[in-house]
Amino acid sequence: MNNTEAVVIGAGQAGLSSAYHLRRSGFEPGSGFVVLDHSPGPGGAWQFRWASLTYGKVHGMHALPGMELTDADPSRPSSEVISAYFDRYERTFDLRVRRPVDVRAVREGPDGRLLVETSDGVWSTRALINATGTWDRPFWPRYPGQETFRGRQLHTAQYPGPEAFAGQRVVVVGGGASGTQHLLEIAPYAAATTWVTRRPPVFREGPFDEDAGRSAVALVEERVRQGLPPRSVVSVTGLPLNDAIRRGLEDGVLDRQPMFDRITPDGVAWNDGRHVEADVILWATGFRAALDHLAPLRLREPGGGIRVEGTRAVADPRVHLVGYGPSASTVGANRAGRAAVRDIRRLLAGELTEAVAA
Repeated sequence: MNNTEAVVIGAGQAGLSSAYHLRRSGFEPGSGFVVLDHSPGPGGAWQFRWASLTYGKVHGMHALPGMELTDADPSRPSSEVISAYFDRYERTFDLRVRRPVDVRAVREGPDGRLLVETSDGVWSTRALINATGTWDRPFWPRYPGQETFRGRQLHTAQYPGPEAFAGQRVVVVGGGASGTQHLLEIAPYAAATTWVTRRPPVFREGPFDEDAGRSAVALVEERVRQGLPPRSVVSVTGLPLNDAIRRGLEDGVLDRQPMFDRITPDGVAWNDGRHVEADVILWATGFRAALDHLAPLRLREPGGGIRVEGTRAVADPRVHLVGYGPSASTVGANRAGRAAVRDIRRLLAGELTEAVAA
């Protein structure tokens, strides 16, 4: 049994930000806190991104607290650039991330502590920062006939890059940023592409300013307060109408079709009789929060989400969710990491006990 004051699960942007603020607040690696990460190396979900997603194509990557990302080559894969940056960050601030470690369950322990059961032993802790993100839980919708499809089906999480679709007929499902990026990349290689979405995409004109950002965060935050699963960022903000998107709309690559009704052995079909032949269905349908290991704590509300105030789980003030809901962005994760550590310091000092009891 390993004893510590705080356990951070995950070493992506949210986990490293939290670890940084723990370190600055006087928590020492080991007895004060530990960071557990199941990935093989530094980089969070970025290390798994496809090679064609170069750093210059990344939107809204915000530096980790205390160390800027400078002089990055925009032509290099983002997986390489950001993994190297995270690695340097971990070493600079001596965060001592333990990996690969799989967290299997978090349970109630003795004396008001939590037990974090992992592939590398059990940690007993007074506080938990969950920063597991979403990459490990790709969302695959189900449609009639899906099992009969003779072609290939894959998710954004498995996207190999555009060259793999040369000469093929590809249906891309999903109205988010990944879906449009995939289409724009694949179209020059594929024999044909078809774009389908459940709802008509909303394209956002003009800059996404601070007021718009606050409004978007407020909408996501309200869902989390109600215990509902967070919605995707694009569902709130819309897609930025940049030059690449404009070209895609003009040349017909981004000619959106309504969602098909069923999948056939050789393609997809609508109830009005239309049918599109396909060799590949690419599901750019997003991700869900990876929270199954928290199930023993019974934090979920009837609506399916975990009710959160700030970063603190309402049902258990020892548990903080960072990078969840309104903090599921690089800048949001930084702020949430700081806020979580501030609350944990108050909790360990006994200042939150009375408020929680009330």
